[in-house]
Amino acid sequence: MKPIMAFCSCLAPLMEKFVALRRIEGKDYRSQTWNLKRFDSFLARQNWKRRWLPREVIDDYILSRARVAPSARRTEMTAVRQFCIYLSLFEPRCYVPEGVWAGDPNVLRIPFVFTKSQICDLLAGARELPQRPYSLRPHMYQTLFGLLYTTGIRVGEALALNVGDIDLHSQRLLIRKGKFGKARWVPFSASTACRLQDYLKRRLRDAPSTADAPLFISWKTERLAHRTADNNFWLVMRAGGLSKQSRAGPTIHSLRHTFACHCLLRWYRAGLDVNALLPALATYMGHVDVQYTSRYIHAIPELLEQAHLRFLKHYRTTIKNGGCQ
Repeated sequence: MKPIMAFCSCLAPLMEKFVALRRIEGKDYRSQTWNLKRFDSFLARQNWKRRWLPREVIDDYILSRARVAPSARRTEMTAVRQFCIYLSLFEPRCYVPEGVWAGDPNVLRIPFVFTKSQICDLLAGARELPQRPYSLRPHMYQTLFGLLYTTGIRVGEALALNVGDIDLHSQRLLIRKGKFGKARWVPFSASTACRLQDYLKRRLRDAPSTADAPLFISWKTERLAHRTADNNFWLVMRAGGLSKQSRAGPTIHSLRHTFACHCLLRWYRAGLDVNALLPALATYMGHVDVQYTSRYIHAIPELLEQAHLRFLKHYRTTIKNGGCQ
């Protein structure tokens, strides 16, 4: 299997072997390879010539990434640390960084949650994307963004979908390898099925393929890259006036947060037992525990309003009418 991209530093051969090893273990390792590529480019700019890495080089790289958000820096340095562990097997002098570079893991960035009108604007904006160099582009991104919002699947899971993973008859899709390598079926609504059916007709017309061909494709009919999807997301956000102004701005991953919040909002409005349904939401989103799902539940005004109304109902029917006035 050829590497995703070419490394250019003196450690390029070892980095390529390291990435190949991670893939043999069954990991996609695509995003982490990009992170390792950033470190490789840094080494090339520094004209590093040795086959091992001292602490000074690692510290200089960390300083060069000081303006990156702590969570992103933690992800980047995870890839660097894994490579250093691998390199230390051959070069015992290689420094292996510890977790001091990660920042405070308890300081979480407040995610952006779209409103219903903003979701409509996002999908309308995707329809306005230029159709060159290929006509599938606006239809594909409208389908991709809509799928992320209506199912809450991870961006990487959506981009890994094949044509044969979509079951329109049963209205479900197959995530073959989610986080931690877990597979699951994800049901979707009738409206999502109609959108997918329309997209598949266009996709198969413009790029005939087999069931194991990628669902979302580039203009070269290759699997759509995460970075390309991000770039087109920002094009739509910028055109709609929702471009990121701060760390609280929207990202493509915000659609997963929005799905979870809007799902709870529907349950509240339907009068359902939200606490009893949370394990089902966790399973649907591919989480092994409800505590991971709780990171996607945020105090948006609509949820606070529903919680307030439910408390008032409980107070009036249980407490006040029960004689505790």
